[in-house]
Amino acid sequence: MQKIMIVEDDSEIQAELSKLLQNNGYQICFPITYESIVTDIEKMKVNLVLLDINLPVKDGFTICSEIRCHSKVPVIFLTARRTEIDELSGIALGGDDFITKPYNPAILLARIDRVLQRMPVGGGNSTISYKDVLLDIAAGQLVYQNHIAELTKTETKIMFCLFANSGNVTLREKIIDTLWNNSIFIDDNTLSVNITRIREKLATIGLAGFIITKRGRGYLI
Repeated sequence: MQKIMIVEDDSEIQAELSKLLQNNGYQICFPITYESIVTDIEKMKVNLVLLDINLPVKDGFTICSEIRCHSKVPVIFLTARRTEIDELSGIALGGDDFITKPYNPAILLARIDRVLQRMPVGGGNSTISYKDVLLDIAAGQLVYQNHIAELTKTETKIMFCLFANSGNVTLREKIIDTLWNNSIFIDDNTLSVNITRIREKLATIGLAGFIITKRGRGYLI
């Protein structure tokens, strides 16, 4: 059973979320303090964090930044703040999704499920391999013949998409849809830039040509 940490200071919303998530098969937990969230995530073996922005002591943006310094656990912002700047800031700081209140319970559950399915987290298999190349998702690394290429979070997700569909063409639209739920954050050129950077890193460990472009469609490994 997957565990979701609720970081929300409104007791009514906290109780509402707890009931919704538990009724749909999730375990729930809460941070001991706002200062201990990073360590609580590890100790409680959290699979996903639902994070408000307007919180006492620290705001959600600060907390997300602190989480991202130590963990790749998925973070979904759930907040009454709804400007494009807020949404852009949340994603730029490492958030995996941004949902505004009041939320639709069915849509919230669907978005949680979608984020949890993007890559193994919280105790699942964190590595995947293809043709002697190992993708270490937890570490954000590609390993080949004892050589290591360090990947960003976005690059790791792109490579996971390709590894999970190895031997077949992964459509550009599928990668974009997996990485970013809202087209405001991404355009076709941004994906191309990320692929170029990944290829440069692959070349440094002897894997030039590992990613093949299928023009007008997507990418293949």
